[in-house]
Amino acid sequence: MSAYFDPQLIFLCIVFLATVLMIEGAFIYWRDVRGPQARVSKRMQLIASGATNAEIMASLRRETSNASKSVLPAAIAFLETRLTQAGMRIKAGRVLTLMMTVTIVVGVMFPIMGGITGQIRSFTGYMLIVAFAGIIGIVFPMMFINARATKRIKLFEAQFPIALDVFVRGLRAGYPVSSALELLVNEAHDPIASEFGLVVAEMNYGYNLRDALANLAQRVQTQDIQMFVVSVAIQSETGGSLAEILEGLSKVIRDRAGMVLKVRALASEGKMTGTMLSVLPLLAFVGNFVLTPSFYLSVVDDPWFLPLVVGTMTLYGTGILIMRKIIAIKV
Repeated sequence: MSAYFDPQLIFLCIVFLATVLMIEGAFIYWRDVRGPQARVSKRMQLIASGATNAEIMASLRRETSNASKSVLPAAIAFLETRLTQAGMRIKAGRVLTLMMTVTIVVGVMFPIMGGITGQIRSFTGYMLIVAFAGIIGIVFPMMFINARATKRIKLFEAQFPIALDVFVRGLRAGYPVSSALELLVNEAHDPIASEFGLVVAEMNYGYNLRDALANLAQRVQTQDIQMFVVSVAIQSETGGSLAEILEGLSKVIRDRAGMVLKVRALASEGKMTGTMLSVLPLLAFVGNFVLTPSFYLSVVDDPWFLPLVVGTMTLYGTGILIMRKIIAIKV
């Protein structure tokens, strides 16, 4: 049985994977550097050929849409969304490459530096190292990204009613929609300023207001923005005073925000408890494995070890889902 788990063979496989990831990281860096230049060159060629703004934007949108559907799998697309919501400019492919590289480096270096390579004698032992490295290289970074995205979205929701009032005042003063949006961008702070700045930039490049706001809703994904986009879409189809519609929407959003704050205050204790119960088992596992690896490796070959671990992780995941359902109160 030990022939199937030759440490030298496994080490060579890990080195091969690390080399592949390094090559992929270099490719992602080259694509990030050359990609914007290629898009600019494509735009300049279309302008030189006499194409209209609508044709240029249709061509560029089609390229982006096809690339996102054919190249990016669901996991990278989800990571791209969370990075956008967190306000982080790094590409999802690069983050994923860094996560995999850190996971492999930790999985290789920790047994060597900890002097525990001789204690790993079975497939279960290697899986334990992989789980430890995965928590360090993947789970903890994803927790950080999710926490940052949640914090930024909450800040966006807190600033949005004020920004909406600025937009309404601009419309009532006689500004066109594009100028009122620019006024909003100049008066607001991040993340409102950066997100609506992208809306203004997209409109300058040829997007209509509905498409630019739809992209904003896709990036931010809050109920307030969804109501805002729907209100603008209905007004563009039926007519009427956009300022009056948005003024009423601002009042609704403020009332809803007050109710949300009350609900968060009432559910804060349960949410903190759920967070601690979700994070502490991972921290306990990592801490025990770093300080006393033999705590797990001494029993890893026991026939009951793997079934108990699988059962524990199943109960742990089920508990997290139940706690999230309990504390996720929608208003």
